[in-house]
Amino acid sequence: MKNQPIQTIAFGCDHAGISFKKAIFDFLTQRGYKILDFGTYDTSSVDYPDFAHPTALAVESGKADWGIVVCGSGNGVAIAANKHQGIRAALCWNSALAALARQHNDANILAIPARFIPLETALEMTQVFLDTPFEGGRHQNRVHKIACLVQQP
Repeated sequence: MKNQPIQTIAFGCDHAGISFKKAIFDFLTQRGYKILDFGTYDTSSVDYPDFAHPTALAVESGKADWGIVVCGSGNGVAIAANKHQGIRAALCWNSALAALARQHNDANILAIPARFIPLETALEMTQVFLDTPFEGGRHQNRVHKIACLVQQP
């Protein structure tokens, strides 16, 4: 059996997400993932788009296979990441949502709300998100329709 190639995870968080960062990094590296760290690096107040955009660009460009973004609510980083045409960032707060985000929406970035879930849930969601395949089938056409392609009248 061939070894699977090492997958790369782009990671970005703001000051509210820093409390989860080390644990998520440890969790991922123990499982053999490579991490691209787009910050932040301490608890000083920062602007979440400064970290969500480089994370999304890494996934969109193919430099990373997946992305994880973390802020207090998860909303800000998800909104910023979803401005990128090739990104489908999913805000999740439990493992069932993380699985559905992959199965039905082919999400490629997991957005975590650090102020609203325990770290244990974040780690569990991360594993579920990375392990769950996209189902395709009836969901494929729906995913194709997500992109906002402006049409002239």
